[in-house]
Amino acid sequence: MIWTWIKAAPRTSLTQRGWVKCGRHISVECICHERRCNDGRTKAKQSRAKRNVTLMCSVPRLKSCMLSSVPVLSWLPRYSLRDNAIGDLISGISVGIMHLPQGMAYALLAAVPPVFGLYSSFYPILIYFIFGSSKHISVGTYAVMSVMIGGVTERLAPDSNFMMYVNATNQSMVDVLARDTERVKVAAAVTFLSGLFQMLLGLVQFGFVVTYLSEPLVRGYTTGAAIHVIVSQLKYTFGISPKRHSGPFALIFTVIEVCYLVPETNIGTLVVSLVSIIGLIMVKELNTYLGKKLPVPIPVELLGIIIATVISWQVNLEGKYGVEVVGEIPSGLQPPVMPTASLFGQVIGDAFALSVVGYGIAISLGRIFALKYGYKVDSNQELIALGLSNSIGGVFQCFAISCSMSRTMVQESTGGKTQVASALSAMVILVIMLWIGALFEELPKAVLAAIIYVNLHGMMKQFMDIPTLWKSNKVDMLVWVATLILTVLFNPDIGLAASIAFSMLTVNEIPGVVIFRSSATLYFANAEMYQDALAEKVRSQELLCTTQAYFDKLAKRLSCFAYILLCAYGERDRHYSSENEVEKGVATVEEGSKPVSTLPRAIILELSPVNFLDTVGVKTLRNVSRLYALISILLNRLTCSASSPRSFSPSFSFSLSLSISSDKMPKCNVAKMRDTIQAK
Repeated sequence: MIWTWIKAAPRTSLTQRGWVKCGRHISVECICHERRCNDGRTKAKQSRAKRNVTLMCSVPRLKSCMLSSVPVLSWLPRYSLRDNAIGDLISGISVGIMHLPQGMAYALLAAVPPVFGLYSSFYPILIYFIFGSSKHISVGTYAVMSVMIGGVTERLAPDSNFMMYVNATNQSMVDVLARDTERVKVAAAVTFLSGLFQMLLGLVQFGFVVTYLSEPLVRGYTTGAAIHVIVSQLKYTFGISPKRHSGPFALIFTVIEVCYLVPETNIGTLVVSLVSIIGLIMVKELNTYLGKKLPVPIPVELLGIIIATVISWQVNLEGKYGVEVVGEIPSGLQPPVMPTASLFGQVIGDAFALSVVGYGIAISLGRIFALKYGYKVDSNQELIALGLSNSIGGVFQCFAISCSMSRTMVQESTGGKTQVASALSAMVILVIMLWIGALFEELPKAVLAAIIYVNLHGMMKQFMDIPTLWKSNKVDMLVWVATLILTVLFNPDIGLAASIAFSMLTVNEIPGVVIFRSSATLYFANAEMYQDALAEKVRSQELLCTTQAYFDKLAKRLSCFAYILLCAYGERDRHYSSENEVEKGVATVEEGSKPVSTLPRAIILELSPVNFLDTVGVKTLRNVSRLYALISILLNRLTCSASSPRSFSPSFSFSLSLSISSDKMPKCNVAKMRDTIQAK
């Protein structure tokens, strides 16, 4: 598959600059001049170095680079107190209140003391505030990331490594302090390394990797990871201590172990769990029912942990009924400590999986809100922002973070318009860590497990994707189900790799197709460059292919974009002359007796950014149609621009007479188009 991007210059400019992408190859910068002498191409290449030195060393270029690398410098000076301050303040306090119970609960998933969940809700948020490009997402602790961290910490620091013999009772018990200290080191090491991976991927412009994480794959994966989360919390719900299992089918072995230990359930812990779950669900349903009437949602998790802490302190649940509580929560902040480098070799695979999963979840949610509010999220900058958040967070003994759907929805619904809301939520966590945290030492862990269960109900609703996908796309449904099964049977990291591999196997390649896209409208200033780029890319490729997934996506977008299909096939096979040079960017063709295998069978011009055509643009498309033996033009209704159909109508006739108007346009059958290409 070939994508060619041409970034248009202003109409008054004499220099055209842009980036051309081809497949997986690195982009090549092109500089084309509208006025060329006889050897214009040679002179343009000779002057390239001088121009690049001037551009690269200019102050405006340095300023632009700085603003793109540190986005807060571009939007914070223009921050409107009148328009945004009140909404961001309310949103920041609301989200900060959510960070407290979720941070402590997800720390249990990561198998580290709850206070480290509060650290992970403070440092990374401040870093993302500076370097993030999304205005609405709320980064911090996330269930899927936490359970992946927990798998690493329990594997490298299991309870069996910290058993000690107690003479008074003649029994062996776990040295909890030594175990937790080692697990914090493991969590910090894998988090630091995952941040380095994300920064490296961002610096090499690897943001496109998220395209391999399709929506069915992500939703199936998060559903499978949610099942891992639920199973990992059963020990806190029943008050039992099952053995930890690792490797393939570990979840099944854990469920069997839990079922075996059910008769040993602590009744007090089970009662606390059931009451907490029922209470949380009831208040959340009340939130939903009164959602339009309440200015701010009821902070159900905060109320839950406050009430549970007071009851536990007054009744002495730990002493009388053996209910496990959070324990000591130190006040203040931890000093920075470099992660243990000796652990990097043991967690490198887990770190890479964390970096990809965390980025995929954050960029997916970020793009949803960017599309809703009309701004752009830079995928590579998001990688760098998340990488810095995790790597710096690892130095401060945090565990890996990503974006939370529940907190993001609250941040957006309560009026948050910028990342100032996130910074304010971090200030709320800072106050809690400095002065309030010690008050929650009597909080039962069963309540935190209940909070996790209730917050996962949205992921459990994703099972309803199966009947929907069955009706719309059975291949996507197969990817969803296979991803779920692979994630449940294997650990989340191995399951992700296996799911991506399976998803790639479902891709059906269609050879001989070129997809050519211009990122600007087609007019006199870039018409010649458009022909140059198209001719060069068609000639330079030995094998051109695209995927069935693109045609499926094309079918969905045809309601608002125009596409032209130019097919080079028929009784008169054509090929390019290797001896003829391109004159003025227009390739020449000649008839031959045998087809050339290196030529495409079809060329798709994606004209979504083309909102008008001048006479030069129309002539350019006519030249392209003659060069590549126009067979058919496929257009659909142009709802994105009311003026576009009228701009195309008078001159867009070619050899096939099509009546193109704003209300009557030929419908195109993409499936038939695909079958026609394959048949040829």
